[in-house]
Amino acid sequence: MSTDETRKDADAQAFAQLASIKELVAALKAAEDAQDDDAREQAEQAIREDALSVEVRSGWYSYGDTPGQPEEFKILLCWGGPAVQIVGRLNDHSEPNEDGIELQSQGWFIPWQAVKLDPEDREALARYASVFYFGE
Repeated sequence: MSTDETRKDADAQAFAQLASIKELVAALKAAEDAQDDDAREQAEQAIREDALSVEVRSGWYSYGDTPGQPEEFKILLCWGGPAVQIVGRLNDHSEPNEDGIELQSQGWFIPWQAVKLDPEDREALARYASVFYFGE
């Protein structure tokens, strides 16, 4: 398989993950609009169970110092060939920042690359990511 074909497969997987995320977020919004706490909790649980892993990291600090609060996050959605993840920056309250959020894909022997997103896609990713707790 050529690099171009591998990239196409990786991007196709990213858009499949994005479609799933939009469905999960729509269910969450519907539960919130209906003020149905049980449905909201179920929608949030479905989002938390969707991710394979959730990681954070802080910025540079001197050896021996205690790391500061997390500055970036990564949510792994699927792995293998292809793999898909959401990465982004956290604000001062350890919440995802919609402006810096990316959906990235990777295939065998090709690096992680951001997928082009429209504002609606970024909003869905940020809402999805906001369900996770990134604080201490």
